[in-house]
Amino acid sequence: MKKIKAAIIGSGNIGTDLMYKLQKSDCIELTAMIGIDAESDGLRRANSAGYRVFTNGIDDFVQRPDLADIVFDATSAKAHLRHAPLLKDMGKSVIDLTPAAIGPFVCPPVNLRDHLESPNINMITCGGQATIPIVHAVNRAADVTYGEIVATISSLSAGPGTRANIDEFTITTRRGIEEVGGADHGKAIIILNPADPPILMRATIYCEVKQMDEDKIKKYISEMEKKVQLYVPGYRLKQEPLFEGNRVTVFVEVEGAGDYFPNYAGNLDIMTAAAKRAGEMVAGHLLGQEPFLNKAVITHETK
Repeated sequence: MKKIKAAIIGSGNIGTDLMYKLQKSDCIELTAMIGIDAESDGLRRANSAGYRVFTNGIDDFVQRPDLADIVFDATSAKAHLRHAPLLKDMGKSVIDLTPAAIGPFVCPPVNLRDHLESPNINMITCGGQATIPIVHAVNRAADVTYGEIVATISSLSAGPGTRANIDEFTITTRRGIEEVGGADHGKAIIILNPADPPILMRATIYCEVKQMDEDKIKKYISEMEKKVQLYVPGYRLKQEPLFEGNRVTVFVEVEGAGDYFPNYAGNLDIMTAAAKRAGEMVAGHLLGQEPFLNKAVITHETK
């Protein structure tokens, strides 16, 4: 299969883990890693792997637009605000892993089909990627009036960026629950757990619904679990959904693949895995083959 060339901006932990994931892609050819710290572990690893390395940020890459058609931005919201117009002028398809949210919110198995031609798509948050698919599944069956998620992660997997953006996490995830998950109203909470040994990422999804249909809800949740597992093998339900009156509660656990992050950092792993999945689906669209869409997307249905 022909491959689409791609580059990563950001040589930190997220960018480095994404690099290892893209190495396994059937339709993306990683060509370059772009950073600002020549001594960063990410750039050293990229250089050792034979990729083109830029140490002056996006400015050098602008001079070599031929290197990539898809660009993954794993920097910061502030940096992406500068990168986005430059990449747009270059005609690149952008997968944004930052909180900048310039483009539409995307969760691969839910709504990426609607945004394949968008020049810039946003991957929401780790909590959003773990929980919005479930909210969407419940909403398909029962019309969610209120969706609340509680994401619990190991404190060791929450770096300075995560800690500095807790407010942005709750606001952005809430918006994703509503805009992508389909809940009329949403709420998001994040808990940093200092347990030693570190815990895996866990999320509780609580939905209030208008049209309770337990069998249909279970069916759609099970289907969605399998959809997410196509690109996050460590994603799983902890038990059967709980039903009480008009309320549904779902418990999810996310174990990372261990590419660069430790296995307990499922919150970080699901972001890079979702970004890879989004990039592959965009690549398939650019190639006119769309090899992943039928497996990765549950199409919208009329209730």
